[in-house]
Amino acid sequence: MSATLREYTPAEAAAVSQVGLKSVHNAIDKRIIDSKLASHRGRALTDDDLLRLKLWYGVGSILSAERRKRLFQAIKDNPMAPTVRADDYLIVDVARAREQLSARADALREAETIIQSVKGIVGGDPVFIGTRVPVRMIASMKEQGATTEEILEGYPSITSHMVELAEIWTAAHPSRGRPKKLSDQGLTVKSTKRLSLKGDPKPKSSGVSS
Repeated sequence: MSATLREYTPAEAAAVSQVGLKSVHNAIDKRIIDSKLASHRGRALTDDDLLRLKLWYGVGSILSAERRKRLFQAIKDNPMAPTVRADDYLIVDVARAREQLSARADALREAETIIQSVKGIVGGDPVFIGTRVPVRMIASMKEQGATTEEILEGYPSITSHMVELAEIWTAAHPSRGRPKKLSDQGLTVKSTKRLSLKGDPKPKSSGVSS
């Protein structure tokens, strides 16, 4: 994991570990991981918790409760071991899991340094610093099937890496309440997208502008 230690909210833990948020809370409730209460953020998880979480949902389902317990104990006893034997037939690549978590944790930290909410810009919604590009909208476009190339064509002020950061940041900071309308974000529709039925011509592309 990254050398810089931090605590994660359940949403941040879900974004970094790529485990569903409901599953994170379920793991806490079942004491698969031992979260603690942070005075200002509620439940808090550590890097070690994230490793247990990722392995639990990666290989835990094929192990008995006793074997899972032995796996986690073996990791605790040998924290730097690249692999750990879960049973007579299964060897877990712990180093790979740590690398994946570390990369995503670093990406989340980077995203938090270039994303901010500025009063008077796009209705106060989070944007990339120095732009008027709404981060949640970029993540939503990607989630709904837009390619990175299509997004960059409409928003040349950002990069493909920023699109990736928008995805992990949005996952770690889920919005509350109903999503804002485009007009509330200072955006206007440039064109509409026509969804075709089977056999119809290919639909035209759409976009928004600030």
